[in-house]
Amino acid sequence: MTTVLLVAERDEKGEIGQSARQAITAANGLQDAQISVVFTGEAPDSANALPVGRVITISPIDSADNGIYDQSTADLMALVSSDSPDVVMFAKSDFGSVVGARLAFRIGAAFAPDCVEISSDADAGGAVGVTRPVYGGSALAEFEIASSPVIMTLRAGAFEASTDTGAPAIESFSSDRLPNRPVEVSESVAETREGVRLEDADFVVSGGRGLGGPEPFSILADLADVLGGAVGASRAACDAGWIDHSHQVGLTGKTVSPDVYIAVGISGASQHMAGCSSSRAIVAINKDGDSNIFKEARFGVVGDWEKVLPSFLATVRDLKA
Repeated sequence: MTTVLLVAERDEKGEIGQSARQAITAANGLQDAQISVVFTGEAPDSANALPVGRVITISPIDSADNGIYDQSTADLMALVSSDSPDVVMFAKSDFGSVVGARLAFRIGAAFAPDCVEISSDADAGGAVGVTRPVYGGSALAEFEIASSPVIMTLRAGAFEASTDTGAPAIESFSSDRLPNRPVEVSESVAETREGVRLEDADFVVSGGRGLGGPEPFSILADLADVLGGAVGASRAACDAGWIDHSHQVGLTGKTVSPDVYIAVGISGASQHMAGCSSSRAIVAINKDGDSNIFKEARFGVVGDWEKVLPSFLATVRDLKA
């Protein structure tokens, strides 16, 4: 049996995020998994139908904790000490990356970030196997972790979202409130966004230096809107000020795993591919036939985006109609 604490996050509407449902699928791939889902604050109503054994609520995140998550870390430390799970799962998000790493350090546990595959083997003494990108995403490495618990973050889109239902027990867990905070947040700036989150999108249309300026991103936005997806960008396009850095995909940006990743005017440098290499299909549009992006793409068009993209957009609109 593998006991799992899955720390879930909500979407913008306060409902269970896709990352949590993907993590349930990942957890069910472990040997005889017994899953408990943890929410900060009150659990959404839809948690009553999650296909897990328990739903546990801990202290909500307050404004003073924003970005630091001291109380959440303390609550999860106490919960891990009480439950002694084999695995603690987070999404690869700001919350998961901060709290997961801090939790692992404080309890002396192994930390495996950005996992794209996980497994457990009873014959290996219950060791947990993880697969994660290394060398900037240019290779995948497999690790076997024998110590317990294993703290991990899961890459968005690496697992299918669970659609199963259940009737979990609902519990609350409380630990001591922190009397003092070692770090004080002076200001918090929320990212403004419309439509689907870049990390959750099934279709991502990204632009790079080859677009030549900010104006073409409106065409990319039109294509993304028709597909029901999101707009991404290379670091070069973001650094040039053509689009906000919140759209950056790559080693120093966001990691995406859509069904289709359309790269327009992107050369395919390893730093960019680290953020999109797990896409199920990459479509490249670039006038340079020797660009590295074509080595990574399943489909490619060698040509000027100004001639290719409008007809492509018109065809997609016709097919959708």
